[in-house]
Amino acid sequence: MTDHSSFPCSICIDGFNLALEKGTGIATYARVLSYNLQALHCRLSGLYGLNFLDSTPASLREVLFFDQIGRENRWKRGKFPTPHWLKESFRDVRGITATPVPLSGRIERRMHKDRLPDFERLLNIRGLFQRAPQYFNKTGKFLRVRIPNPPQIMHWTYPLPIIVEGSYNIYTVHDMVPLVFPSTTLDNKKYHFNLLKRISEVSDAVCTVSESSRNDFLSFFPEARDKVFNTYQSLDVYSENTDDAEKIDISKFGLMPKEYFLFCGSLEPKKNIGRIIQAFLATRSSRKLVIIGAMAWKNEEDNRLIEYGIELGRIIRLDYVSRATLQKLVSSSRALLFPSLTEGFGLPVLEAMALGAPVLTSKEGALPEVAGDATLMVDAYDLASIEAGIARLDQDDDLCKSLCEKGMSQAEMFSPAAYQKRLAAMYRAVLAHART
Repeated sequence: MTDHSSFPCSICIDGFNLALEKGTGIATYARVLSYNLQALHCRLSGLYGLNFLDSTPASLREVLFFDQIGRENRWKRGKFPTPHWLKESFRDVRGITATPVPLSGRIERRMHKDRLPDFERLLNIRGLFQRAPQYFNKTGKFLRVRIPNPPQIMHWTYPLPIIVEGSYNIYTVHDMVPLVFPSTTLDNKKYHFNLLKRISEVSDAVCTVSESSRNDFLSFFPEARDKVFNTYQSLDVYSENTDDAEKIDISKFGLMPKEYFLFCGSLEPKKNIGRIIQAFLATRSSRKLVIIGAMAWKNEEDNRLIEYGIELGRIIRLDYVSRATLQKLVSSSRALLFPSLTEGFGLPVLEAMALGAPVLTSKEGALPEVAGDATLMVDAYDLASIEAGIARLDQDDDLCKSLCEKGMSQAEMFSPAAYQKRLAAMYRAVLAHART
C-alpha cells in the first residue's frame, strides 16, 4: 500500500520568484510547494540567482545572500567583452556549477521566512535567471547547471530555460495566457512559444495547476501528453497567522465589516477590472469597492474608471498590503469580485472561500474547477451579467450566507493533504518512468 504521507526524495526548487521584493502569485506557489514537500519528508534544496561572485569566500557568501534576498539587485551582463564577461560567457556554454551557500546559524533567518523556506541546502549561481533567457535566445538551448550531489528531482516553479544535469527536471506551467490570449500580455510571444515547445521536448514532466491549463498546453504540444500532470494548488496554511490577521483594524482604511466588496490581484487585462468597476458603479450600491493590486498594464481607460470611482467616494484603491491585512480585508468583505477572462488556477477565489467570504467569479479558464458550485457565476464578457451578480450579493443576505458555507466546504478539496497526494503521485510517476 502506498503511503502518501511520506515521500523521502531529494528535491530542489528554484528561488526565481521567492527572492523578489514583493511576492507574486507564483512566489506563493513556490512557498506553498516548499512547505508541502517538507510535509512529505523530502530533503529540500533551494537554487537562487543572486548577484554575488561564486568565488566569494564562504562566510561572506552567506552574508551577501541574506543581504540581497528580497531586494531588487538584478545581475546585468556588461556590453563589452571584458575578461570577466568572456569567462562567464564561456562558462554558460560549458554549463555552470552551483555554489553552496553556508547555513551556519549565525545569521537571523526568521525575517526572511516567506522568501526562504526551511531548506536543508542553499545554492546560488550569479545572475542565473537573467543569464538563462539570454543564452536561450542566442542558442535555442537550455542553460545546463550542475549541482554537487544533485537532487533526484529539480522542480522548476516557472518555465525557465535551465536544466539540472543528473536530475529529473519538472517544469511548472501555470497558464498559457501569452499564447491563448496574446493581446492581454506584454510577453515576447515567440520566445514564450519556443520556450514551452522546448520544455515539452526536454522535460521529464510538465506540472500544471488545473485541467484547463493542462488542456491548453496540450492543444499546442499534444506530443507531450504522457508527461503532463495536473497537481492543482493548495492554501498557504503553513505561514498563515490568524492571530495577526485578527488584530488588523480595517477602520483605518475607512471600512466597516461587510460594507464593501473586494477585488485583489494585479491590474491587467485578464482580470477584467474595467467591467468590474463599470458593473459595480451601475448597481448604485451603498457599499464601497476596495481594489488591492499593482498596475501591471498601463490601461488608461481602467485608470480613468478607478479615478472616477475614487472621486465619487465609491472606490478605495490600495497598492499593496501585508498578507495578514489582506486576509482580514477578505474575511471582512461582503464578497470577493473576481470574474476574470481566464485564470490558470484562481488562488484568490480559493483563499476567499477558505476565509468564509462569498465569491462572484466567472466560468472562464480554471475558475469552475476551483469554485465548483460554491460561488456566484457570471458571464465575464457580459456587463449586465456582472452587474446583476453584484446586485444579488449586495441585497441577498441568505445567498451570501449560503455561499460562505459552500465555499468553506469546497476549499477542503484543495487541502494540503490532497495537494501532497497529487504531488507524490506525479513524482512517483516520473521516477517509475525513468526506471523503465
